[in-house]
Amino acid sequence: MSSSLPLFAKVARDTWPGLVGWAAAIAGTTLVYLPLHRSFGDASIAQVIESMPQALIKALNYDLMASGPGYVQATIYGLLGFAFLTIAAVGWGGQAVGGDEEAGRLELTLAHAVSRSRVVLERALAMTLKVIILAGVTLALVLALNGPSDLGIDVGNALETSVIFAALALLPGTMALCVGAWTGRRVPALVAGAAVAVLGYTLNALGNQDDNLEWMHTLSPYHWAYGNQPLINGVDWGGFALLAGLSALLVALAVVGLNRRDVSV
Repeated sequence: MSSSLPLFAKVARDTWPGLVGWAAAIAGTTLVYLPLHRSFGDASIAQVIESMPQALIKALNYDLMASGPGYVQATIYGLLGFAFLTIAAVGWGGQAVGGDEEAGRLELTLAHAVSRSRVVLERALAMTLKVIILAGVTLALVLALNGPSDLGIDVGNALETSVIFAALALLPGTMALCVGAWTGRRVPALVAGAAVAVLGYTLNALGNQDDNLEWMHTLSPYHWAYGNQPLINGVDWGGFALLAGLSALLVALAVVGLNRRDVSV
């Protein structure tokens, strides 16, 4: 692997502590939140939800929390886990090209007769693998706590939800990679990646508020992933195709962007 994909291997070696840190953050959150479902029970959770403002409930998808799968969908996959995985992906995407160029390392890499396309593709592969690993950690914990926490989650739905969970996080990550490749700067890359995630979440929250605003769902990557409530009903594979297709397009655009301009120190 190190000889056939040297840049991928180097990223894996250099960034594994961060990967472990993000895995620990997701694990800690999951281990805290999921056992609470058994402590409260569906009836108690429903009473808590009823006491909250309706606009907030709809924005956060807390109307799903009356069931075990809905509770996990709303708290982990739809909120805290989503935040952690997205922040990690955007950080990795912003560092992959833009951050490396700002630090003066990208020019040294290219001086070793490594093509610019290879730089983008191998680093995109490394980011994708790390996101998949974190989604796998989340899945493993959800399945491990499924019985003890009385969640009643279907294993097949959990597997599908983890797939689209990773795809949702990869979209802002590849946006950060693409902007970094075109600008050679880390901050614009991070801003662009974060904007995709925040805008998608916001459009979904607004679309939940009123029937007249439902059209916003069609513009929200968050809704493409979770509009079908995948942990309850299974994944909408059309939404997955949109997410995966746009991520692949952004990687391709990143290749074009890095090949079109001079690399600065």
